[in-house]
Amino acid sequence: MGKRQKPEELEVGSGLVLVDKPAGWTSHDVVGKIRKLAGTRKVGHAGTLDPMATGVLVVGINRATRLLTHIVGVDKTYTATVRLGESTTTDDAEGEVLSTRFANAVTTERIAEAVAALTGEIQQVPSTVSAIKVDGRRAYDRARSGEDVELDSRPVTVHRFDVLDTRRVDGGKLVDIDIEVRVSSGTYVRALARDLGEALETGGHLTALRRTAVGPYSIDQTLTLEQLGEDFGYIGLAEAAAQLFPARQISTEEAEHLRHGRRITASAQSEVTYPAPLLQDALAKPDTKDTPTPAVLKSRREGLTAAFDPAGELIALLRDIPAKPGASSSPDAAKAAVAGPKAMQAKPELVFAQAD
Repeated sequence: MGKRQKPEELEVGSGLVLVDKPAGWTSHDVVGKIRKLAGTRKVGHAGTLDPMATGVLVVGINRATRLLTHIVGVDKTYTATVRLGESTTTDDAEGEVLSTRFANAVTTERIAEAVAALTGEIQQVPSTVSAIKVDGRRAYDRARSGEDVELDSRPVTVHRFDVLDTRRVDGGKLVDIDIEVRVSSGTYVRALARDLGEALETGGHLTALRRTAVGPYSIDQTLTLEQLGEDFGYIGLAEAAAQLFPARQISTEEAEHLRHGRRITASAQSEVTYPAPLLQDALAKPDTKDTPTPAVLKSRREGLTAAFDPAGELIALLRDIPAKPGASSSPDAAKAAVAGPKAMQAKPELVFAQAD
């Protein structure tokens, strides 16, 4: 789980608390609890879980709250149960039943076909009780006020959609399907349940939802609120970043430049270590021209790199951008600015270490 400290020792601590959120709690409730346990007001979370849902909720404390923006957009993995034969107002078990249709004629073959059609890059209309804003107001606020809410479809990716088990319920009139999905950020599993039911002409809704992974952070790393109350544990800032981003080791001199907001030499010209999950994902997307080796990946990589000083402290998140003559930079990076139009420099997008 990473380093552990008692709550009274956390005033200057920064890291990610991986909570196994219990059913019935809102994500905001969990943040309030962590504030009390950690003894700090600087707490936030990445990726809301509905009260009905359980599982991985990533909570940042102190400086680690600055990582949360980058965690919200990662892929997420869920296990869930879809009930065929009933549609609800919320697309889950917390809503009122809108319609009931017999699901006894549904076969495993038809389920497999419908699941295949909902796998890959798809267009999805979010649930009307989602947190998406419509003219400045949350969709769920409008729906609960009795308004008719119409949301536009948007592209999402369902990387994996596996059926784990199928059970007949209520004499076969209803069918429960246990599933596991890995989806892109912004995908609503409730909407997948709804669309699966519509594709099978039975209606459908979620009766259970558990998030088992948020990017590289898995359910195996989580602690319950009860466990956190007894022994507060969190992943330190450096460890959290090393799991999320490619890592670059920098010199003490480069660290000092970054602390002052200066650019350094491009990360593409340095040795970069990839977290195992990130490397596996990249290697799973072969390039038609290049063999997808780590060296090739580094040469074509876009995005952020975490910079660590010789002591292992997270200094900054870097992005390679075209070199700019006259920009505040280290001497080596300044040379790149006059080397030609294709020269690159690493710009500190987010600096975590304070300048002396």
